[in-house]
Amino acid sequence: TLSSLNQQTAKKMALAVTLILTVCFLLFVNSGSLPTNYEYFTSDGISSGLSVDQPYFTLNGKNFSVYSGAMHYFRVPRGHWRDRMKKMRAAGLNTIETYVAWNLHEPYSGVYDLGDGGTEMEDFLHIEELLQTAQEEDLFVILRPGPYICAEYNYGGFPAWLLREKTIGFRTNEANYLKYVKRFFEKLFAVVNKHQFTKGGSVIAFQIENEYGFAAYKDFVPERAYLQSLYQIFLDNDVVELLITSAVHQWKEMKAP
Repeated sequence: TLSSLNQQTAKKMALAVTLILTVCFLLFVNSGSLPTNYEYFTSDGISSGLSVDQPYFTLNGKNFSVYSGAMHYFRVPRGHWRDRMKKMRAAGLNTIETYVAWNLHEPYSGVYDLGDGGTEMEDFLHIEELLQTAQEEDLFVILRPGPYICAEYNYGGFPAWLLREKTIGFRTNEANYLKYVKRFFEKLFAVVNKHQFTKGGSVIAFQIENEYGFAAYKDFVPERAYLQSLYQIFLDNDVVELLITSAVHQWKEMKAP
């Protein structure tokens, strides 16, 4: 009938338009007309980093949505880092996030391996190369150095040698514990700081601690003062990007400083 013919014609026309638009899109993409993430967000220079001063994210003053996936570098052989990043970018992500494993970077007290320390895990620990490779693959980075990372990892990433200390108040303001945290962070930030976004690098945010609200147990109540101490350590080490944490709903129950 005339009606069925019209419907068939309309379907064919719709299919033809779809195919034409698809071809045009592919030609546009392959022509290199689309800017990379870094080209788009830094084309006018860099004046600011990731911001939450409004109901949405902005990066360098431009609206930004975080599409992030985890890639824990210390669990992926170094030779596969770029391959994994290419696949994450191809999947539509614009950011990777990773913890920093303190126990691997300082396996013995005062002995550090940030990629050239000669330990058996050295090949996994080139953190500066990781940050640079992410930028080359058009990915931003959220760095989560803890000091406690959980990550279903040995002792939450704390070095086992800390247990030899006569006095050690894990995840508290206890002076001996904070002394070792400060010492490690000084070494870490000395390497990663130049890779902050506002300095031309890939790191758009740092996470302080991890799920600290879940630390409540029996008579131990998480302390806001501890997070404040960590916050100050980050600032003292010239961290200028957005600082975030993951404290869950128990935050309201934490002891005030």
